Order: sequence, then C-alpha cells, then structure tokens
Amino acid sequence: MKVLIVDDDALIRDSLKILLEIEDDFEVVGTACNGQEAFQMCKDSKPDIVLMDIRMPVMDGVLGTKLIKDHFKDIKVVILTTFKDDEYIKEAVKSGAEGYILKNQSSDSIIESLRTVGKGNIVFEKEVAGTISTMLRDAKKIDLSHLDITSRELEILKLVGEGLSNKEIADQLFLGEGTIRNYVTGLLEKLNLRDRTQLAIFYVKNF
Repeated sequence: MKVLIVDDDALIRDSLKILLEIEDDFEVVGTACNGQEAFQMCKDSKPDIVLMDIRMPVMDGVLGTKLIKDHFKDIKVVILTTFKDDEYIKEAVKSGAEGYILKNQSSDSIIESLRTVGKGNIVFEKEVAGTISTMLRDAKKIDLSHLDITSRELEILKLVGEGLSNKEIADQLFLGEGTIRNYVTGLLEKLNLRDRTQLAIFYVKNF
C-alpha cells in the first residue's frame, strides 16, 4: 500500500516513515506538514492511505481530510493524533476519515490499523468509540420510507455497517466482489452519501 504521511513534526514524520518502510507491504510515497500540502501531494502521488495529524499550521487535518475525500474518493484517510477531543473526532468522521487512532498506540497497532483500513474496513480506537456512539445516538433518524432499498441492498448495508470489506461481504453472500462494489456504489447514490464511512455511519444511526 502507498502511504502519505502528514504531520507538522519532522521527527514524527521521519519516525513513521522508517516504521512503515520496514514492512514489505507499505511504500511511503511522500510526507507533508499540513493538510493543504497533503491535498496537493495527493494529486501527484495518488496514495492508497493518508496518515493524517489533526493540529497543524496552514490547514489542519480535518479540513485536509475533507478536501482529499471530496476530490479523491478512493484515497483513505486515517487520523493519527495525540488529541482525544470530541469535536475533532466528530469533525473527522463527518469529513470521511476511515480511521481515528492515537499516537500513544504501539507501532504494531498503528501498522495493523493501516492494514485493516487498506482492506476496506474502518478503525476507531476504543478510546474514541464512545464519542462516535454519542454522536450517532444524538443524531436524528432519517425518514427512510421514500427510499427504494431492496432486501439485498439492506443486507449489504448492514455488513458495511459492521465493518466488513467488499471481499468479506462477497465471501459471506457467495457473490462476486465486483457485484458487491456495484451494490455499494448504488447505495451511495440512493442515499446521497460520499463514501463507505458515511454509509457505515448511516446504517448504525438508522437501523
């Protein structure tokens, strides 16, 4: 997987670069020191995953995530920060981040989180999961009566909400991975959602 590292601390950028390049399945395609620089670099380097800090000068990680997700729907963003701030967590999720992990995790945990996101799943640390649950609980449910969602689409929506990747859903339902991808794309269009993270949140909030 190609990874872009974004952090305003040069020591952290270099440490993460060394950590990831030891692993055979990661390639660090660049480093950036703020969200704006990360967005610009995504145009050229086309990373699979952006590992994004939150608090940075010029442009923070929340706005950087939103820009990247708005323009590059296939690029996944994982927030890596020292800050367990409820507002940051909420805004990062709303912006489309596929993960929110803390820098006090072990290097092995960070690597496994990136691998999990790379497979199409969503990763949020236990320490921040409560904030997300509260956000979903407090949100108003949407009237779904006008939506033409088939039983098969609902089944796939449920599995996406449980964090399964397209391949895992395909294996479970004995369908092709391409078929599942088409169903997910159709659900995003029907529900007017931007990405898989929003789809999972939609399911948790409304079912």
